[in-house]
Amino acid sequence: MSTANSWRQIPQRYRLEAGKCVKCGKLFYPPRLVCDACGGRAFEMAKLPNTGKVVTYTVIRVPPTEQADLAPYAVGLVELDNGVRLECQVVDCDFEQLEVGTPVKLEFRRIQEDTEAGMIHYGHKAVPV
Repeated sequence: MSTANSWRQIPQRYRLEAGKCVKCGKLFYPPRLVCDACGGRAFEMAKLPNTGKVVTYTVIRVPPTEQADLAPYAVGLVELDNGVRLECQVVDCDFEQLEVGTPVKLEFRRIQEDTEAGMIHYGHKAVPV
């Protein structure tokens, strides 16, 4: 991830904020400029809940080079309590016991380190409760 791209994502990634369309109320994570439901262009920030459930997941056993030290690891699609879905790593669990519907809590943690730029990227990871 580039340094500029990482800095642009800090508000929603660090504070878990979504854009809420003022016109129809639809939530977008990450925020958008135009609502795909009503075409509205006015948004307000909305804090997302940090609890939800695993909708689907996969275990990565052959990772990309920059994440080789993490393998094997699980990546899942998590549906938060308000219906917003996000993709994140599922940690601190036995992959054999992980299943669809597992309740999780999002925790703010280190995602990866960019060795070229020297940046450490942070974000949310799902932890089964």
